[in-house]
Amino acid sequence: MTVRILRAADLSPAPWKNGGGLTREIATGPEGAGADAFDWRVSLADVTADGPFSAFPGVDRILTVVEGAGMDLVVGGEHHIVDEPLWPHGFPGDLPTEGFLLGGPVVNLNVMYRRARTRAETAVVCGTVRLLPPEGGAVLTVSLDDGAELESVGGDVRLDRYDAVLAAGESPGVLRTMGQAVLITFSGG
Repeated sequence: MTVRILRAADLSPAPWKNGGGLTREIATGPEGAGADAFDWRVSLADVTADGPFSAFPGVDRILTVVEGAGMDLVVGGEHHIVDEPLWPHGFPGDLPTEGFLLGGPVVNLNVMYRRARTRAETAVVCGTVRLLPPEGGAVLTVSLDDGAELESVGGDVRLDRYDAVLAAGESPGVLRTMGQAVLITFSGG
């Protein structure tokens, strides 16, 4: 079993692939893979203006608005109103996509995965959940509020807003949230 605690305070902002905004990468699989080599990638994106999304051929995306009023996503010419907070919305990352803010800046939790190599499932959870990585896969949870706690055999770990736990192998323990968290499960394609 491997478990990593990823602190939000350690995330460095970097420009988007198309230069249109900033992202804070939480984790990638495999670790350290670049924009053209990841199997999956999870990040927080700060969106402060309308504009195009970066294109990622062969990649599916799941966008969850975690702060702000939401966006009108135009994916391949089709409008998708993403105005329900904490509601994961999937779309192909290789179609031309533009985002239009509905009421000011937003922060999106962005999950990307190469559809030929891996699958990702995203859910927003509250309360208590056992973290169960699939065989050969991984689970990543991102706390959306201060005060979440990972209870494990090695001891309890407090998680604050946007802190994350990445685990592969056996269950690292139980996550107890004081509010909500995003749970992302990665498995082979």
